[in-house]
Amino acid sequence: MTTLAEYAGSRELLGNLTQRELRGKYKRSALGWAWSLINPLALAAMFTFVFGVVFQSKLTAAGNSDLHGIAAFPLYLLCGLLPWNFVSNGINGSIGALVGNANLVKKVYFPREILIGANVLSWAVSLLIEMAVLGIALLAVGNMWLKFLPLVLITIVFLTLFVTGVGMLLAILNVYFRDVQHFVGIFLQLWFYATPIIYPITLLSGHDWSLGPVHLLTLFKLNPMTDFVEVFHQMLFRLTWPDWTEFSYAIVSSVVVFAFGLFVFKKLEPRLAEEL
Repeated sequence: MTTLAEYAGSRELLGNLTQRELRGKYKRSALGWAWSLINPLALAAMFTFVFGVVFQSKLTAAGNSDLHGIAAFPLYLLCGLLPWNFVSNGINGSIGALVGNANLVKKVYFPREILIGANVLSWAVSLLIEMAVLGIALLAVGNMWLKFLPLVLITIVFLTLFVTGVGMLLAILNVYFRDVQHFVGIFLQLWFYATPIIYPITLLSGHDWSLGPVHLLTLFKLNPMTDFVEVFHQMLFRLTWPDWTEFSYAIVSSVVVFAFGLFVFKKLEPRLAEEL
């Protein structure tokens, strides 16, 4: 109850820190918030050329049977790429949140996890803007996904919870072991290709690949981001209700990861000012 009271009393601080993150994100940039759209669009163009043109990936948008192949691939890609960018940016920003605010942590007492929360919330705002633009593009080509809007927003909320949990875990570990920030860069690259963003998960089911006694597809499905991305693909691109097993796994994973991240954070927090 004391912790909840602290969080309630720190709402204004969380809002101010989130606003600071939002203002500083593209400070002194000529294009400003346009970069939040340019970056994923540039990645989508690159992957579309490599996988849509060179490897000739065949995909069809559910709402428009005339939109297929190279034309549909960027939409499919962005349905998974935008949530992934949120995860990647949220984690990268969280890692340095404590070290970067060392002076504030040493001088004033407040729940330190608010620094991670403010960083993640600022990227969540970017995600909402990007998803709104993608939603308009999908409607323009005939993918009438609006009936899934409440569930899409719920999925974003739990994805934010997931990123916050991972962010708290890595941010506190980075204070004690500065190698974490270097390791995470490599790990995120591997995690990206282990998530069905640039390829459909069905591509793996047609192969009998295994790692020892475990089928490779099983390992991919243990990845929580696989289920999050699949849920977005199903609702926005394929216009179907998500597989409830996948949806439930994504929700449970986000709660477990958040709880574990908060537990480790609270365990290591007492010596935080010393280590900084």
